[in-house]
Amino acid sequence: MTNKAHTQTLIIVYSYHHNNTLKVAEVMANMLHAIIKTPGEVTLNDLKHYDLIGFGSGIDSGRHYKPLLELAATLPQEERKPAFIFSTSGVQGQLKVAKDHAKLRSILVSKGYVVLDEFSCKGFNTNSFLKFFGGMNKGKPDADDLNRAMTFARNLRSATL
Repeated sequence: MTNKAHTQTLIIVYSYHHNNTLKVAEVMANMLHAIIKTPGEVTLNDLKHYDLIGFGSGIDSGRHYKPLLELAATLPQEERKPAFIFSTSGVQGQLKVAKDHAKLRSILVSKGYVVLDEFSCKGFNTNSFLKFFGGMNKGKPDADDLNRAMTFARNLRSATL
């Protein structure tokens, strides 16, 4: 039986463009005393050693990036394993974030994960035509976004103790 005072947390993050999502993951990892790995670094056998797993990436075409979704699709079946979802994207809004997270949430729930909470904030975006205009959300995530991520992680930690 796991000692909940020593919850082992893993954060799986795919962040490559401007490392927006990695910045968020690092703040959460610090608060949760978590290990950060990319989808390519995760071995499915290792997952059984963690009591809480976070899944995050930027949003591309209304969903998390493909490497994260592909990893999620290969996850072994669990029984009520706690998880959380996070992302960065060019555009925010409660309904948009819920829709952006829907594919990953659906995969995780189908694998027996319980999604405890979800987090998203704006990220600097120079994809597609935006690069010709200097991008959007320059400087994001900013200190306020990272403070919100820290509060999110603190609340998760309290919920899992």
